[in-house]
Amino acid sequence: MINDDFARTDAVLIVGANDVVNPAAKKDPSSPIYGMPVFNVEQSRSIIVLKRSMNPGFSGVENELFFLPNTMMVLGDAKKTLIALANAVKGEGGGGH
Repeated sequence: MINDDFARTDAVLIVGANDVVNPAAKKDPSSPIYGMPVFNVEQSRSIIVLKRSMNPGFSGVENELFFLPNTMMVLGDAKKTLIALANAVKGEGGGGH
């Protein structure tokens, strides 16, 4: 039900997901995940993906979402990254304080 909302979304934060946000499932008939239902996150204005690495997901398929101009990758431990992000937003980010 949410798929229609992504085109009107300013930012999407993806934590660890891979295959379920891969546009290849909709666009590439030669892809092993073609036809699999996925979220239309690529339609959002900005996409922030938190992952440990650029390794492919369960399917072994490289995710073309990660290479789109509106996607920002943040590699590392997602929990630590989210805590640091929340603290920065709250003004507790450190920055030498």
